[in-house]
Amino acid sequence: MAELFLVRHAQAAFGTDDYDRLTDLGHQQARWLGEYFVERGMAFDRVLSGTLRRHRETLAGIAETDTALPSAEVFEGLNEYRADALITAYQAARGLPPVDHGADRRTHFRLLREVLYAWADGSLQTDAHPSFKTFSAGVRAALDRMREGAARRVLVVSSGGPISTLLGGVLELAPRMMMNLNLQTRNAAISELAFNAHSVHFISFNGVPHLDRPERRAAITYS
Repeated sequence: MAELFLVRHAQAAFGTDDYDRLTDLGHQQARWLGEYFVERGMAFDRVLSGTLRRHRETLAGIAETDTALPSAEVFEGLNEYRADALITAYQAARGLPPVDHGADRRTHFRLLREVLYAWADGSLQTDAHPSFKTFSAGVRAALDRMREGAARRVLVVSSGGPISTLLGGVLELAPRMMMNLNLQTRNAAISELAFNAHSVHFISFNGVPHLDRPERRAAITYS
């Protein structure tokens, strides 16, 4: 069977005016991941990525140390949901004033969990953002794209939402459980699937073996 490695982007600039870029630590996480692939002789036949800046920068960091990577194929189905749009719609639907939660991680992610549950359940719908059903269909189309061709080892750089939705679909999880996976996903973490023309199998979730050293423990991040 072929191997599929799903990588969430490295640490992005949460709490700033532009989340869609990596921090200095994020760039380092990506370089360490590239080193990990090289050290283990993990040559990739094919690479796919979302279109977001944090995807591109993560892939560029991996390629700094894994210089044999093929050029990436870009696919919008690997892009993240827009959290700000969903939060704004959720607050408006409940008659609540907009609140800036970007500077307070705990408050932000408590609210985001509520919002994602409502979105996944179908109780939160807005013209400003695709429904969860539409988002999931895009993710499924991305999986079909990943499985095309004769590659034996595929690398995908994406975000927590698409990765957790894809894995949840393979495991037949309820939508809320997919959102729980999303909020647990670490930066530059690896999740693995195996596939052939007939089936897709879950192997692992959320591993950071490239950070599993005492001097790198502080580099394990979630946002």
